[in-house]
Amino acid sequence: MSETHRPGDNKDAQAAWLLILGLTLVRLIALFRTPLELYPDEAQYWLWSRTLAFGYYSKPPVIAWAIWASTALGGDAEAWVRLPAALFQGGAALTAFWLGRRLYGARAGLAAAALYALAPAIQLSATVVATDAPLLFFLGLSLMAYVALQGADGRRRLQLAAALGSSLGLAFLSKYAAVYALIGIGLHLAASQTARRNWSAASAGVALAVFLAVMAPNLAWNAAHGFATFQHTAADAQWSAARLFNLRGLGEFLGAQFAVFGPIPFAVLLAGAIILAWRRRLEPADILLLCFTLPPIAIVAAQAFVSRANANWSGASYLAGAVLVAGWLVRWRARRLMIATFAIQGVVAVAFLAFILQPRLADSLGQANAVKRARGWDQTADIIVRKARAEGPAGLSAIAVNNRFLYYSLAYYGRAYFREPLAAPLKMWIRGTRAGNQAEASAPLDAASGQRVLAVAYESWFNTEMAADFARVIRPEIDDVWLDRKHQRRLDMFVGERFHPQPRDPATGYPKPEWKPGNTVSVKAAPELGPL
Repeated sequence: MSETHRPGDNKDAQAAWLLILGLTLVRLIALFRTPLELYPDEAQYWLWSRTLAFGYYSKPPVIAWAIWASTALGGDAEAWVRLPAALFQGGAALTAFWLGRRLYGARAGLAAAALYALAPAIQLSATVVATDAPLLFFLGLSLMAYVALQGADGRRRLQLAAALGSSLGLAFLSKYAAVYALIGIGLHLAASQTARRNWSAASAGVALAVFLAVMAPNLAWNAAHGFATFQHTAADAQWSAARLFNLRGLGEFLGAQFAVFGPIPFAVLLAGAIILAWRRRLEPADILLLCFTLPPIAIVAAQAFVSRANANWSGASYLAGAVLVAGWLVRWRARRLMIATFAIQGVVAVAFLAFILQPRLADSLGQANAVKRARGWDQTADIIVRKARAEGPAGLSAIAVNNRFLYYSLAYYGRAYFREPLAAPLKMWIRGTRAGNQAEASAPLDAASGQRVLAVAYESWFNTEMAADFARVIRPEIDDVWLDRKHQRRLDMFVGERFHPQPRDPATGYPKPEWKPGNTVSVKAAPELGPL
């Protein structure tokens, strides 16, 4: 697994750098020019970044730390909130280039950088700030350290072991899906005697000690908060015996991989793994990368089969998979296949950037639904803030909403109001018997803050149940925010006085209110929006 130097290697390296830097620059321009607003999850991460911690309810802390740094540099505008996404993905593409060059040669390094950077899922991840971008960057660094450790000895081995431990720790602090890297290392050590010989007791001890040192603050935070992040991550899986043998879910997940990874690259990955393994023609580099690529896909496919799975849950496989596919295409001299791959993914990348810069193009092509969650939040916040101001500077004890998406978007787009000394604080009405997300855990509506509340029900969900928790409901009002010609956001608002939560049904955890005189808010119960 050593580098092979050929004529033209420097040109391939220069081309890779130009591709990555150029694409990152284009993405940054798009971020600073797009009219699209923050998705609610992006607003959530921004709000976390206002109070730095070693952990948060649903995610580890790196994404909040990164947003704190970028907004400290440029301010709270949407582009600066999203800046880390483009930078992390640019860095991840550089690790793909290094890995491809180290394992298969400079031409494969260039192909790996292009395959990874142009993958459809990476287009989204580089322009929407979320946990996948830092995860993939630090997984790339971890894989670099692990590959470099092969054949190293002495002091160099210990240094690389420390680098592996630290980068793995930072990957875990980005997203707990970094566990797939540990699985990949374990599989590779089991499959390769040579890999096992590369480790000594000292190097293993250094890697473990550094990893635990990096993870320690987050572990301590979780221990102090009832292991909230771990529990939330486990709950996302939703394994259920009642949903076993979900062939449709499995098919949808595997089909989605052709869309998010790229149709040709994912087909090459599956066919190459099967054919080369059957013919026993896998090279050591192939085996190493397969150990890091297949576990996320196989495990999440099993999850899809027994319950449900989102397409991006296998995202930990994208970087190693891109390097592996690039190595195979170069080895097979599949020039036409590579041209077709880059042509398809290049067109997708251009179209995606066009939609970001001009969302009306998505509207004209019937894809408005894809961007509706990034529209209308500023107007939504303006309606609520104007209603709050109309109650007077001391007229409200709180503004309470019943949906976390609305909570975080209002916190971001109403930030100027909430920074005012006499502003009513933002609170979350808790539907069930306990907090189900960080907004409910950190800012619950209670009797002390519920004396006179501007209550807002998102899309009329559970509005009657919300109203029933107040002794008196006055001035109900309905407002609509048009997102495009077909989609609108409905807000049911009322002023509630003397908050006193009704008993919750022990079977469901939800309130079962009776109709109250004066409550003119209609009933419409629906589950909360799922993750982006």
